[in-house]
Amino acid sequence: MTTAETSIAILVVLVGVGAFFGIVLALADKKFYMQQNPLIDEVEDILPKGQCGACGFAGCAKYAEAVVENPDVPPNLCVPGKATVAAKVAELTGKSAGAVEERKAHVLCQGGCNAKQAARYEGIHDCAAAKLAAGGPKACKYGCLGYGSCVAACPFDALHMGPNGLPEVDTYACTGCGKCQETCPQGVMKLLPVSAMTAVHCQSHDKGPAAKKACPNACLGCGLCMRNCPHGAIKIQNFLAVVDPSICKASGCTEKTCLAKCPTGAIREAVETGKATDAIAS
Repeated sequence: MTTAETSIAILVVLVGVGAFFGIVLALADKKFYMQQNPLIDEVEDILPKGQCGACGFAGCAKYAEAVVENPDVPPNLCVPGKATVAAKVAELTGKSAGAVEERKAHVLCQGGCNAKQAARYEGIHDCAAAKLAAGGPKACKYGCLGYGSCVAACPFDALHMGPNGLPEVDTYACTGCGKCQETCPQGVMKLLPVSAMTAVHCQSHDKGPAAKKACPNACLGCGLCMRNCPHGAIKIQNFLAVVDPSICKASGCTEKTCLAKCPTGAIREAVETGKATDAIAS
């Protein structure tokens, strides 16, 4: 037998063996196949398909399977779907949805291009990578690094980098999935309930003079907002003003003297309605 004939014979044997095992696997798959509950497909069809994982499951298909098959999984875990999707899932699964307040992404920093630079960074255009280099190039080690990792992570195109080097939130497109919050290494991306009235747009825990030197828009921890809040909703913790949204909401405050008294504008209206409302003009 020639070399060519031998090669052909080997090829024929390999093809035959492959075909045999292919048939065996097909028969086994058919024998052991378990038909999926069609309700799972119905639930998955009404989910927004963002695959954001905010529900705690690895994608919409897994959540659909869990909420149908597991009686302990509630129907209101789809954050992007909000109350509308929760009601539909509840109806399909025969569960009670319950009330869940909508949340929106918020940028708790207003430094951007106004924040002082302490060093020059020429590495990967990524916030986590920049943070590894001595905490990033900004003098303020608490603020937004401005490399847009949160923008890249947003599955709903609700974030864009603004002219002042800060992410801008499109509150119409934002679903509150939390991907940006999960991605931000600085912790400046936060989800706030839509009922929140005010928020401190700063994360710095430096003392007043140091915070001001690093960023002209920083919270100084001076306590003016706290002293001018008639409802006790603001406290100073570790040189940073902190708003208790529950007290603020319950008070129904209309004066908002805390905003007017802040010398740097660090405390502002919380979630606003509109596109790119979180950016501060440079």
